[in-house]
Parts: sequence; C-alpha cells; structure tokens
Amino acid sequence: MTRTDRVAATRETILSAAERLFAEHGVAAVSNRQISQEAGQGNNTAVSYHFGSKDALVRAIVRRHTEQIEETRLRMVLRADGSAEVRDWVACMVEPFARHLADLGAPTWFGRFSAQVMTDPAYREIMSREALNSPSLLRAGEELRRRLPDLPPDVRLERQDMVGRLMVHTIAERERALAEGAPVSRESWDRAASGLTDALTGLWLAPVTAPSART
Repeated sequence: MTRTDRVAATRETILSAAERLFAEHGVAAVSNRQISQEAGQGNNTAVSYHFGSKDALVRAIVRRHTEQIEETRLRMVLRADGSAEVRDWVACMVEPFARHLADLGAPTWFGRFSAQVMTDPAYREIMSREALNSPSLLRAGEELRRRLPDLPPDVRLERQDMVGRLMVHTIAERERALAEGAPVSRESWDRAASGLTDALTGLWLAPVTAPSART
C-alpha cells in the first residue's frame, strides 16, 4: 500500500469506530482517545491528526452516507414530479434513508448516530447543514408544503417538529432492535419505511381541533 492508501484506510477505520461509539453512547460521551483505541490506533492523537476536531469528525461521518442517500432521493423526487399526493412527497423524505440502511446490511449504526446527533445541541447544526439542506430534500419539502392543507402556522411548525422526531427515532429504534436481535414489527426496511410514511402522512393530514373557550 502507498502512504495515501494507508492514510485513507486509517481514516475509514476511525470513521467506522467513531460512528459506532457515537451511536451507542452519544457524541459528547465519547473521547477522541476512546475512538483511537477502538480503531486500533496505537497513537491516541490519531483522531486529532486525521480530522482535527470532533466537529470535523462528525461532519465526515455524515458526508460518508449522504451522497448515496441523496442519489436515491433525487431519483424519487424526479419520479414524483407533478404528483399532488402528500404521501409521495413524504416518501421522498423517509424511504431513501431506510433504503440506505438496508443496502449497508446489518448491523448498521447511522440511524442511531443520526438520532444522537439530532438530540445534541452542540452537533445538531452539523447534521442540518450537511444532510437536511440537500437539494433533493429541500425540493421534496417545498413540494410537500404546497400540497398540505391550510394549517395554522403554529400547527404547521408543531407537526414539522413531530414528523422529524418520529422519523429519526423510529428508524433508530428499528436499527437498534435489528442489531440486538430483538423482534421488529416489519420484516424489511422497505416495509418499515412504508409504514412510517403512512403514519407521517396521516400526521400531516390530521384534523386541527379548535381550542375550546376555556383555553
């Protein structure tokens, strides 16, 4: 192997170790020293040497997956072009993530990693910039908003938050169950994504109850 090949291989080993540890314990709870040891690096400064900071390491892990997810979502967005169905645009948000995990083969860690990052204020912005601002996702979100019923602004924001949390944590919990050999409600990622898409579509289209006079 050339030096360039060795460096690339070391970086991949560190990324894999970090993704697994972050997924299991959270980003803040894992030190660079622990990652270096898990990656089999005798030098405890290997993470700093190859990535500089934990922010850069988290960003590299996200980018490691987003290219494939973006390719899948772009194809779905192009197929859905012109559709008036809310479900078609919700599917563009859910299915690419699930299909990516299916393609990786069990065990995977990116679902739980994503949930950990999105619940950590120190690193959530990295995920937002790197993954949630992708062109195809923004297009799907725009098309979805155009097809939703006329919701009050506060209800729309509330449901948007619900949808994001439900999607991320449902996928993370299924990933955890598969890794631990625990029972899951649906036998494949495709069927799980379909069920989640149905639920999120129902959430968006649910009626809005007017507040009572007492409130």
